[in-house]
Amino acid sequence: MAMTWDLSSYFPRFDAPETRRFKEELAAGIASLRSEAAALAPLSRETLPSWEKLLLQHEELLRRVSHWSSYVSCLAASDAANEEYLAEEADLSRLRAETTKLRVELLRAVKRASEADFGLLLAAPSFHDARNYLDRLRQEARRTMEPEKERLAADLGVDGIQAWGRLYDTVSSKLEFSMVFPDGTRETLPIAQRRSLMEHPDRRVRKAAFEGGNEAWRRVEDVTAAALNAIAGTRLTLNRHRGVEDFLEIALFQAAMSRKTLDALLEALFARLEVPRRILRLKARRMRDRGVAWYDLAAPLETDAAAGIPWEQAKAMVEEAFGRTYPALAEFFRGLNDKRWIDWEPRRAKRPGGFCTGSMLTGESRIFMTYKESLGDVLTLAHESGHAFHGHLLRDVRPYARIYPMTLAETASTFAELLLIGGLRKRPPTDDRRHAAMLDAEIGEAAVYLLDIPVRFEFEKTLYAERKNGPLTVSRLKELMVEAQRRILGDILLPGGEDPYFWASKLHFYITGLTFYNFPYTFGFLLSRALYAMFEREGADFLPRYEEFLRLAGSDTAENVVRRTIGGDPESPDFWTEAISSLEKPLSELESLYGGSTREG
Repeated sequence: MAMTWDLSSYFPRFDAPETRRFKEELAAGIASLRSEAAALAPLSRETLPSWEKLLLQHEELLRRVSHWSSYVSCLAASDAANEEYLAEEADLSRLRAETTKLRVELLRAVKRASEADFGLLLAAPSFHDARNYLDRLRQEARRTMEPEKERLAADLGVDGIQAWGRLYDTVSSKLEFSMVFPDGTRETLPIAQRRSLMEHPDRRVRKAAFEGGNEAWRRVEDVTAAALNAIAGTRLTLNRHRGVEDFLEIALFQAAMSRKTLDALLEALFARLEVPRRILRLKARRMRDRGVAWYDLAAPLETDAAAGIPWEQAKAMVEEAFGRTYPALAEFFRGLNDKRWIDWEPRRAKRPGGFCTGSMLTGESRIFMTYKESLGDVLTLAHESGHAFHGHLLRDVRPYARIYPMTLAETASTFAELLLIGGLRKRPPTDDRRHAAMLDAEIGEAAVYLLDIPVRFEFEKTLYAERKNGPLTVSRLKELMVEAQRRILGDILLPGGEDPYFWASKLHFYITGLTFYNFPYTFGFLLSRALYAMFEREGADFLPRYEEFLRLAGSDTAENVVRRTIGGDPESPDFWTEAISSLEKPLSELESLYGGSTREG
């Protein structure tokens, strides 16, 4: 199957001799460095020079690992019907396991090192801009099992937790659903095309996509439930053996944020849930209904302005909007298209969802998405371009300082969405309908980030709490999802309007590399609003500070990156309350355009 992106700068062909040679040399390099590390005693004053040299070799190895991993992931996502790609993806899991076992030796080195000896490592000139990586290595080491058990866990992961994730990817990429359009036309479509249809301006189309898709997920409910239980169960078992009592501890570490920050974020959000609920009340009123169904969350309010945007027009919209707000981003976006770094075309055997991946070796990125001509798809294009631009700014930064958390990654992507919306709103002339569409694009995202994402978090939190006592049945998973949706959305969610299969259809629950792949989105969305408010006040003078923020993403905790670049205290509820409050003005403006408030009562 043809792909709409060009991967030839990675390798000329999948089956080319240089491709095989790269993989073989990479595997040999990992094995050699692991053997060398295993022979070293833990970090001390005497072994410091050896560990310093080895860590620098490991850092360079990460460039090549990221290159190969990105390439294989691109192939497997774009054409999941290709058995050679799937086999290579499975083999990539084995390669990553060997990389993990090399990392086990690094963890062993620093786990019991004295503060003085570890301080000497941090003080080495070669690591002056890699202290954050080494600090995190030390923190992670303190919650590890004995090295032989960690090596065993890495081996078992290939055919265990990661295999369950690959199974879900394979099932979802091949899954098809029956779509009955309002005119009676019936078509069998890949599940990857369902999301765009659930953002269609015609509610009948959204409902048909929702119902047809859920019937497809029902057919594989036992498989997805088994995968979800296995992934969660494996994590809980490893936590127990590593002495981790709170399953959120790992998620917070991966997000590079404190529990105090998460609590502050949730406190502010739950105190002001009525703000995003008002968005749904407005949708309900526009649909002449007393509430919304789950499939209405991402629906556009201004239907005529939101439908049928061809790909070429979408590219022009994004480039033009970026040009009005952030010319450097517009130039970068033009390069993404000129170099064909985006696989956008709808076709069978593509996996659902969208992502941006990159190579530390070449400094290039690739964007994967399925474009179906909705305004939501245009926002996705801007979102993933924000990720790619983040990688572009980090292209000359050392690998150890390029490993940044999802919290800050999602800030870059949602900031790009706000730049798109801001640029589109500046297009003259702006009639009420276009103005309403742009306001809707801005605040409509809040219904996802401030309602949908908390639903995922609340569901997953309960899932992990109950999974400690054994696997959950399909019925219980559906119950938990419905309960979370009703609790977060409140009375604006119509009776029977829940999505009991959201746990099966949302691929984020099945990503094995990160746990709780949800609350960092809300963090990033609200932080991006704080950044954008500063941008509106300061204009172009703000952009160098924003770029510094992006370049520091892998060099400190999420909180400290914020403090060092833009100020503010993410551990305070007031920080997040202010960001949520920034939605009031565009929401009230949109309510006025449609005639009246949607405040509860």
